[in-house]
Amino acid sequence: MILIGLKNILRRPAVSVRTTRIPFDNIVKFGQQTMMNHKLFNVSWILSRFCNYDCSYCWPYAHSKKVDHRPLDVYKKTMDEIKNQARSNGFDSFHFSFSGGEPTAYKRFLPLIGHYASDEKSNYQSIHMTTNCSPGIKWWNTWLNATKSLVRRSITASYHHEFADEQTFGDKLLMLQDAGVYVTINQVMVPELFSELYDRCKRFNDRGINVTLKPQSNESASEIVSGYNEEQVELMKTGFALKTTDGSEIGQISLMDHKDNMYEIDQAERFNAFGFNKFKGWNCNAGYQSCIVREPGGEIKRAYSCHDEPLGTIDEGFQLFKNANKCITPTCVSSADSKIPKSRGLDKLEAIEKDEIILEISRKQSKLFKKERTNV
Repeated sequence: MILIGLKNILRRPAVSVRTTRIPFDNIVKFGQQTMMNHKLFNVSWILSRFCNYDCSYCWPYAHSKKVDHRPLDVYKKTMDEIKNQARSNGFDSFHFSFSGGEPTAYKRFLPLIGHYASDEKSNYQSIHMTTNCSPGIKWWNTWLNATKSLVRRSITASYHHEFADEQTFGDKLLMLQDAGVYVTINQVMVPELFSELYDRCKRFNDRGINVTLKPQSNESASEIVSGYNEEQVELMKTGFALKTTDGSEIGQISLMDHKDNMYEIDQAERFNAFGFNKFKGWNCNAGYQSCIVREPGGEIKRAYSCHDEPLGTIDEGFQLFKNANKCITPTCVSSADSKIPKSRGLDKLEAIEKDEIILEISRKQSKLFKKERTNV
């Protein structure tokens, strides 16, 4: 069933992104462009696990039926302390990304956003939210007003077919796009439902809405699940290039190889499809130029999938790193983690190149030897 229509899907025009020319094995430096080019500090914040949906396919750890939000003043103080520590490290710009659970289900979410937007010290501020987009148009108009002073506003919209109506969902996103919000639909591509999910994504994309095809992770969010065939992997690598409203392609991630050649890719979500997610031993700015806040427990950590000890907690206090640290995690599955600037030395790559040169010489000598034997 999964294979039905895949050949036709692969022939559909204007949905691919140029990634095949990126030499991922030779990349020595990469990251979100705004973080590489500016003194911008990035925060990814799971406000709570409470969600107004109860999807059958959602991992148990990712949602809760119990309202577990903290008081507004606690959120404000945590936000201010993150900014204060980041400023002491030289960062003067901020990007806060909120998720859950469902962040819009927090009754004091708009006042929290208002507190963030009222900061006049910052050189630049942007906001992102991962949401099921369940609130009505009136709520979204209030959110637009609360965030109008921010330089950039973006939303990752999660479509859940068990609760949402496709037409209404798309209408809301087009309204937000018209108001200047950058919108992307994030679709977890469950292997068993791949064709059905892809077709829906194609319908959204045909309406002018950006779509991300995200490989499904396992229950511990440490690895990508098995079950994808080659055609499906190729679609997740190259399908639906992110574009602006005028049709031009977006490049959010910059990569540099060992010869200082520069490359671009539209989003870090594609890294998993390419297997470019193992950065143990690399220098990583997580914990120094970024942090995550995670409930339940109020942990402040370097990153979602990081094996390191937490930097602290909301209740007991926390301390950001003073500089970049080595990555200690085998696999970086979350795009919120993998987009954080990373770099590595050349020695290992140089050794690989020498080995490849030696191997190529050996191949040529072997061919020459066979040819000489044939002529004897």
